[in-house]
Amino acid sequence: MNRDKKKKTLYFVIGSESECEGFIKRSTSINRDEIIILQNDGPVFLQPFGDLMRDIIINVYQHNIEEIVVVSSKDSQKDSEDALTKIYGQKELQEKRTTLDYLLNHCQPEFPEQSLKEWLEGSNSLTDQVEKIVRTLRHHPLIAADIKVSELYLEQANENAAEEMSIF
Repeated sequence: MNRDKKKKTLYFVIGSESECEGFIKRSTSINRDEIIILQNDGPVFLQPFGDLMRDIIINVYQHNIEEIVVVSSKDSQKDSEDALTKIYGQKELQEKRTTLDYLLNHCQPEFPEQSLKEWLEGSNSLTDQVEKIVRTLRHHPLIAADIKVSELYLEQANENAAEEMSIF
């Protein structure tokens, strides 16, 4: 794998905010060449050895990442609620939803959710979801202990502009 000499920051964006990438590049004091953005739509359950974690780990070593920032918009949970309403509004999917509910409830113990709706909704609390992702990244055996992992929450006043940015 190619190791760049310059240290970079990986921004792991949760949600479907199309403006997040541009906002991050405009608002950080980091050179644009030192930023890697990995975006994932909707709620995320970061499995320690899943595909998404593999992508993060590969990026860490390929691009000489020194910090991972988990970014979430306070509006991203609203987006998943809209999609859930559309899925449950389709009557032709009723039989499939019932079957999937049964499978999730009785046959798939590796899934922490008990129903299709819980799985589609993701975590009830956006903060809890981000904290779980940060904890998983910090304690992963293939992520070096010296790589800083932090959280960044974007609060948007409207679809085009970010009003406030807070790092916890």
